[in-house]
Amino acid sequence: MAMQARPLAVVTGASTGIGFELAKCCADDGYDIVIVADEPEINSAAAELQRNGTRVEAIEADLATQEGVDKLYRALQGRTVDALLANAGRGLGHGFLDQNWEEVFRLINTNVTGTLYLIHKVGNDMRRRGQGKILITGSIAGFMPGSFQAAYNASKAFLDSFSEALRNELKDTGITVTCLMPGATETEFFERADLMDTKIGQQEKADPADVARVGYEAMKTGDDAVIAGWKNKLQVAMAKILPATATAEKHRQQTEPGSGSKH
Repeated sequence: MAMQARPLAVVTGASTGIGFELAKCCADDGYDIVIVADEPEINSAAAELQRNGTRVEAIEADLATQEGVDKLYRALQGRTVDALLANAGRGLGHGFLDQNWEEVFRLINTNVTGTLYLIHKVGNDMRRRGQGKILITGSIAGFMPGSFQAAYNASKAFLDSFSEALRNELKDTGITVTCLMPGATETEFFERADLMDTKIGQQEKADPADVARVGYEAMKTGDDAVIAGWKNKLQVAMAKILPATATAEKHRQQTEPGSGSKH
């Protein structure tokens, strides 16, 4: 009798941080995985993940572009995707008017446009089969106005909202949609977003392995959304109570350039 094929998971933004740890969760749970990032480090990540009989395919593609998403989708060659972990994203610090517009545009295309395009393509395949799991990495940042991270927080608010809406649309289809909402996590995000001179950039952050595990378990059980960490849950609860002006000011204290050196 032929052996049953292992399930397949696609994890984006998987070269480092939460995405890499999500890919590890998939590998440890018996998935073969396709991992994607827009940098050569994705190949190093694949080499580290190839253990316990896990088949790992690394794809270097820019998911901020339609061409990059199409490249990933073509590489799947019609294979059944059992789980899509849409984690790719980028941040950007400093005041909106001080940011380089090309970087803002790239943030929106990575966090929002490319993510939705990939979910649209893979999600339609899942719907035709009547089965599949989708995990979207949103953020608790989506609950508050992001002073000095305005475009980033807005992009995460979009994803948090989109996840809930898509979940409702697919509730009778056999597809589950889960949104992972982490807070500040110890990854390369803050350095890449030019946030190292801020209070949030210098403070202690969550372990990406712990955050990924929380998100992965929520996806497995089909939960709608999960906030990683009790401090983040408290922060979200406060954001829902306080007026937006107050949360924007509080956010400013964490992300204003130079705040990391203030005492």
